[in-house]
Amino acid sequence: APQRRYHKRTHKYGIELPKTVEEAYAIDRATGTTFWHDAIEKEMKNVRVAFDVLADGVAPPADHQYIRCHMIFDAKMEDFRRKARLVAGGHVTKAPATLTYASVVSRETQRIALLIAALNDIDIWAADVLNAYITAPCREKIWTTLGKEFGDDCGRKAIVVRALYGLKSSGAAFRAHLAGCMHEMGYVSCPADPDLWLKEQTDRKGRKYYSYILCYVDDLLVVHHNPKRIMDRINSFLPLKTDSVGPPEMYLGAKLKRKTFEDGTTAWGLSPTKYVQQAVKNVETFLKNNLEGRFSLPKRGNKPFPCDYAPEEDVTPLLEPGVATYYMQLIGVLRWMCELGRIDICTEVSMLSSFAAMPREGHLEATLHVFSYLKSRSNSRLIFDPKEPNVGESDFVECDWSDFYPGTEEALPPNAPKPLGKGVTLRMFVDSDHAGDKVSRRSRTGFVIFLNYGMIDWLSKKQSTVETSVFGAEFCTMKHGIENLRGIRYKLRMMGVPVKGPSYVYGDNMSVVTNVSKPESTLRKKSNSICYHAVREAVAMGEALVAHILTKKNLADLFTKVLYGQTRRFLVDRMLWDVFPSD
Repeated sequence: APQRRYHKRTHKYGIELPKTVEEAYAIDRATGTTFWHDAIEKEMKNVRVAFDVLADGVAPPADHQYIRCHMIFDAKMEDFRRKARLVAGGHVTKAPATLTYASVVSRETQRIALLIAALNDIDIWAADVLNAYITAPCREKIWTTLGKEFGDDCGRKAIVVRALYGLKSSGAAFRAHLAGCMHEMGYVSCPADPDLWLKEQTDRKGRKYYSYILCYVDDLLVVHHNPKRIMDRINSFLPLKTDSVGPPEMYLGAKLKRKTFEDGTTAWGLSPTKYVQQAVKNVETFLKNNLEGRFSLPKRGNKPFPCDYAPEEDVTPLLEPGVATYYMQLIGVLRWMCELGRIDICTEVSMLSSFAAMPREGHLEATLHVFSYLKSRSNSRLIFDPKEPNVGESDFVECDWSDFYPGTEEALPPNAPKPLGKGVTLRMFVDSDHAGDKVSRRSRTGFVIFLNYGMIDWLSKKQSTVETSVFGAEFCTMKHGIENLRGIRYKLRMMGVPVKGPSYVYGDNMSVVTNVSKPESTLRKKSNSICYHAVREAVAMGEALVAHILTKKNLADLFTKVLYGQTRRFLVDRMLWDVFPSD
């Protein structure tokens, strides 16, 4: 299916995309330009080092496998620059699974690092590794026949000696190569996220802190008081794209920019506006040129979903396979928007994702309704505000739990680095929509987690079991949220970040709050006993404290229900900037 989609796609951003080197040269001749020719020349200049060309008449080693290599073409979103990439047909090789796995730094870790950098007044620089995979040695024994893009060497046989794009093992080979660079610089991998590298440093004012290097394949983010020096060190190991080194502007599809508040404090902000606008434009172009005008974006997009629409009750005809594939692509785009901070569509996207395997026409129309909303509300910023929150500790009751959970205390990682820098406070808002699914009657879990005033994690997900009461659904949500908080507390400690006191949890169900706040409260529903004791034990060990909050002020409400009007705007305004600009 991916191969069929690739061959069907002829244009991107209005630019014709060739499928072969011959087509690329033909497009240049027809348009009177050299864009594709220049892109091919640039790629070949960098990639030739990956091939050991054999002399005429010399056969490849018997234990080497033959593969094909070919050129693929793309246009970059930021400046419509043409991009050519020589890739290997790695799908035909038989590489062991142990050679193919390569992880990337998590989005949660990225948000934490951005907030910690602002909190401790540390600079951030970004960079891209030039032809990243080519810098690593090839782990597979393969050879190929060179194509026309190799000029005079066309038709000759060559052994692949570097990790080409397209090979199964290339990702793992580059990550191992990058890890060697990090070790040489004295950085160590964080056990909580192996693609975060840290090292104790002293800034110009004599303050000790941890420098971080975040690795997302070839995208590097450096948190350091002198980031240029670190980039120069990295560049001595791995060639960096010269124009990519410096304070970050775009990072993984979102604009990254500092914001200065009225009190002089600064924070990093993440804005996916450009990605959203381009995605909407692509959808409009596709609908105009395909599907025979059957679907279009609604003219009014003041809310993500049509009023009273329930995807699980949709009985419209099933989409044919080709259109269903397009639906899955749209869901993938929307999910990435949620990762980039468009939390105002999380619930709707989560609901629509449930039908990706067998979508109906109504589901596609609802998805297009979301894009119509994004067209009218394309601007947004997620600000990682490092200021200390006013928790209001009087709302949280601390009790003696020794008679109920004797000897309970929070498990602290024995191998954690010593905490350095300013401390942080964790808060979480939790909620559930009991029996929200009108067909299966499963409830929906929703929570949002803040580090100081910066939002670092959120979730909107249908529960895996049917709960017979609001009490049970809320307790399942509370347990799920507490488990996520525990993971974040562990990660912060393994990053060397001081964690202040317990995590403060807000819920709007008084029965649940009472059961987890007062030791003498008893459980009347044995079916909820696991969640009951898991949450109470977290409170008993001092890991978390729970307090009640009014439903209208519970930010997690946005992650459990489809909201409209002022209720929706009130919650979105407290988490995102610029979605509803003031008049």
